[in-house]
Amino acid sequence: MPDIFRSPAPTPVNNADSIKKDEFIIKGKPFNIHKFDDISGGTFGAFYYFPKSVKFVAKESSEKIVLLLRRHPLTNFGWIAISAIFLLAPMILSYFPILSFLPEKFRFVAVLIWYAITVAYGLESFLDWFFNVCVVTDETVFDVDFTNLIYREISETDLGHIQDVTVRMGGVVRTMFDYGDVFIQTAGEVPRIEFEAVPHPDKVAKILRELCFLEEEGNRGK
Repeated sequence: MPDIFRSPAPTPVNNADSIKKDEFIIKGKPFNIHKFDDISGGTFGAFYYFPKSVKFVAKESSEKIVLLLRRHPLTNFGWIAISAIFLLAPMILSYFPILSFLPEKFRFVAVLIWYAITVAYGLESFLDWFFNVCVVTDETVFDVDFTNLIYREISETDLGHIQDVTVRMGGVVRTMFDYGDVFIQTAGEVPRIEFEAVPHPDKVAKILRELCFLEEEGNRGK
């Protein structure tokens, strides 16, 4: 017979269930997830906040990626416009007998070479934008500079080495489309890390300051 005067055993509380949907645990403390709208979204986005399926070589198993940034998509306008002009150039020049002194086969080869150079220029420009990324985790800040297919340079610093975060925005275009530069002054081997032309620079700086605060709180508790 059950004892009606004995209170039932307490149900164990799952800490994961007590976490709100708009919070993320970093350094054992809830980190508020801000409601940021991704200006470009999708695979070719420039502002990812807590990306779910992003990995990199130096990432530790317990390390959480907070931000993944690229240059604002608007910065691609220059090379896209140049590539479009180069692609249309042979059709426009066909009305002018510039290469008329060459045999027809040579003219065909010259046009093919022109298109090959144009495609190579466009592809390299795209890869330069796509793989030049800035990564902020709950431990480290990375700046990946992709120069070409065989060379890249990675600058990194721990959050505990960050001394100052500065935002620089100037010009009508940058103000209208909300992108700018974020400069991170450090006390590590790399004196300064630069996030160039990234979306929402004020929000990036705010997140960095919040992460640095959590890092300081964690170090004090040790």
